[in-house]
Amino acid sequence: MTEPFHRMLVYLDGSEASVTASMAAIVLCKRLEAQLTAIYVVNTRALQDLVKARIFLDVEEREYRRDIEGDADRYLRHVQRLGRQKGVEVLTVKSSGTVHTEVRNHIMENKVDLLVLGGISQIHSRRDELLSETDRMMRTAPCPVLVVRENDTIWDMFETMPDMEAGGQ
Repeated sequence: MTEPFHRMLVYLDGSEASVTASMAAIVLCKRLEAQLTAIYVVNTRALQDLVKARIFLDVEEREYRRDIEGDADRYLRHVQRLGRQKGVEVLTVKSSGTVHTEVRNHIMENKVDLLVLGGISQIHSRRDELLSETDRMMRTAPCPVLVVRENDTIWDMFETMPDMEAGGQ
């Protein structure tokens, strides 16, 4: 019997929930011998909206964008290190644009068969729900979606996997 998932994509947004989701994806990829890609999308649409609303000046938007791109690089490197620690190669993609559109395009272009997302943040209103990029990704993904809720089980599964850097298998 062949494994159901061969190419997984985990979405990172800098939250602890997205890092936990990446740990779950690493565990799954190790067990299923699947390929894992981590994607971080710099949400340029949100930044443009802040400029249009005059919350940011153009110069502030550029500075904030540089900060976010630096965060993206740090989180992508962190997930690569986590994967390397457990013997899973993690490919990384840094993109910019509208988050759910960029993720959907990547899924379609790369034949991803499982999208892994961190738990959904608390939604306080219908407006929050409509604006939630995680919710949009769940609704528009052309593949199955695994939502990883924040709990100790994921951390325990990850921690009990042998470290490859320390000579484990």
